[in-house]
Amino acid sequence: MKYIYTAIFTPSEDGKKYYARVPDLPGCITTGKDLSDAIEQITDAANGWLVVAEDMGDPINPPTPQDEIEIDDDTLVSLIQLDTIEYRARTDTRAVRKNVSLPAWLAAMADRRKINCSQVLQEGLMRKLG
Repeated sequence: MKYIYTAIFTPSEDGKKYYARVPDLPGCITTGKDLSDAIEQITDAANGWLVVAEDMGDPINPPTPQDEIEIDDDTLVSLIQLDTIEYRARTDTRAVRKNVSLPAWLAAMADRRKINCSQVLQEGLMRKLG
């Protein structure tokens, strides 16, 4: 699934790092050594947060419009784009065995054409899931 949320970045008192959070995702907080790193870290944290919520069937809050988010004067606000399917593909690369049933003629034809049924199933599921 694809999501867009607002992330909030607050510099530390000494200005050496940034605290980052996504207000719509409770507990989704991280830090970065600079603003660029903080953006990377909060994007990773938010993707992880959403993957767990999807897997557990937990409710996922819709994004709050930016003009409704309270921010301090020294705080930066940015939209972050999240993609849990792409995140899963990057982080969960283990193979899982699935038994599927095919009509005999279809399996024989695939074998004759040297078609990898696992690969075709993966490609089809990726297209179907978006």
